[in-house]
Amino acid sequence: MNQKAILIAGSFFGALSVMIGAFGAHALRNLLTQTNRLETFETAVKYQFYHALALLLLGVLMYHVNHPAMRWAGLCFVGGILIFSGSLYILCLSGITWLGAITPIGGTLMIAGWLCLLYAIAKQH
Repeated sequence: MNQKAILIAGSFFGALSVMIGAFGAHALRNLLTQTNRLETFETAVKYQFYHALALLLLGVLMYHVNHPAMRWAGLCFVGGILIFSGSLYILCLSGITWLGAITPIGGTLMIAGWLCLLYAIAKQH
């Protein structure tokens, strides 16, 4: 991912976090409460928003840190958002419980993104 794509992804996922969070708080609250999935839904929104902010930070840092691992961090963050938060959203709305088994893949990608960022900064001259 290039710098502009990372900044666009961060902006998009940030806006989407607010929209999904508001939709969950208002339109889905009864359903999520009845199915005991409100906390899971809120976790998905929080992690999506945190990593949207991480993408924005990453994009800005790319002005100062030029290392291929920065691009990998962006890919990992995007993949992590899609798999971690996406699987939790689908789980909450559909009740398909096996999706919980793929959620850790998204979390692992998020961790990998942070480690790529760490590596790139450590290797910067």
